[in-house]
Amino acid sequence: MGARAPSDGHDRGFGKLPDVEALRLILLFIHLVGFALLLGGAIAQFLTGKFRINPAVLWGSVIQLLSGLALAAPLRGGGDAEPSPIKLGVKLLLAILIFIMVFVPRKREAVNKGHFIGIIVLTLANAAVAVFWR
Repeated sequence: MGARAPSDGHDRGFGKLPDVEALRLILLFIHLVGFALLLGGAIAQFLTGKFRINPAVLWGSVIQLLSGLALAAPLRGGGDAEPSPIKLGVKLLLAILIFIMVFVPRKREAVNKGHFIGIIVLTLANAAVAVFWR
């Protein structure tokens, strides 16, 4: 077996991502899958006219919360590459609110229309914070 060449941790060639960056990208992918489940499931359910927490919404909220916590870990080497702690706090607050709004009524046959719209709005607000807060 050949020895690996020493790396300064900044390899950017195809397939040569630093291990921590590869982990961050995998977590980001999982986070985006959770977002797709949460928002897609909520909008699909909303369009049916029956306001109920479906499995996609429930699992999407769980995946979003857990992968978001993992992404908040200092994986970027510190300095300017790290997101603002205030931004992370706002995103955590929104994710917890969404999870509570999904988890508590998950077994009910129907939830209030305003409650359901609140889940969708908070999900979009959380995405907006991620994209626009720099």
